[in-house]
Amino acid sequence: MEIDYFMLLEIGIGDAYGAGFEFSPYEKIKAHNSLTSYQSHELGIPAGNYTDDTQMSLAISELLIDKTDWNRQNIANKFVQCFKRDPREGYSKGFYYFLKSIKDGREFLEKINPESTRNGAAMRAAPLGIIKDIDDLLAMSEIQASLTHNTEIGIKSSQAVSLAAHFFVYNIGSKNVLFDFIGEYTNFKWNNKWEGEVACCGEETVNALLTVLDQSNSLKDVLINSVAFGGDVDTVAAVGLGIANLSSEFEKELPNFLFNDLENNTFGREYLKEVGSQLLSLKA
Repeated sequence: MEIDYFMLLEIGIGDAYGAGFEFSPYEKIKAHNSLTSYQSHELGIPAGNYTDDTQMSLAISELLIDKTDWNRQNIANKFVQCFKRDPREGYSKGFYYFLKSIKDGREFLEKINPESTRNGAAMRAAPLGIIKDIDDLLAMSEIQASLTHNTEIGIKSSQAVSLAAHFFVYNIGSKNVLFDFIGEYTNFKWNNKWEGEVACCGEETVNALLTVLDQSNSLKDVLINSVAFGGDVDTVAAVGLGIANLSSEFEKELPNFLFNDLENNTFGREYLKEVGSQLLSLKA
């Protein structure tokens, strides 16, 4: 089945598929990474459920759709709102309990330690690819990253992901020049020949993402290749599928179960379609 919607549904599918393999033993990956079913995770995430990657991407998307003033307070308010309306597993244990313990964005900003180099800012940045002006995109990516990942790699990884999405949204070129495009605008030396497990790290996540986009020719390849690394593979699969679906260079056919078995509660499959369609309408 070909995906008909923009980015959010694909992020949810990639996230849910990858979530079953996140930091799982290689034996599980080897046995089940064949695009035949979603997998449950040993820590209690049911098969077909998405995680924090999709929830925080929804938060960014809703802010863009509502044309909310792009400032730290409004972004923090939306992060808390999206979590409180639909608490779910998948966040790091510390951040999960932090979100449970606070009431609003003001308290978020007062109490957060924003010096992380992990991949949380990158995992939620793809919707910012809809911003047409690259200077605005870079600035907005930096602001959202600064709430939680106010470090060089936290900011650069956020910008790299939003630039990758922007590259295909606006059909800037063929995917074989994507790597140079991102390197130019982030002024950072990435690696699109990544091998081995992906840590929960902004730099490694972007390296794995760029490798997957470079070496895959279909959306099936993107999912299988993302999970094959091992490690924090749901983030790579989520942003990888969300971004690859924007390009005509990736063959789009995917197994029906990825759509049919994706969770469809209040904020599930149909909601992802709706928000994705609204986000697409913002394209300049």
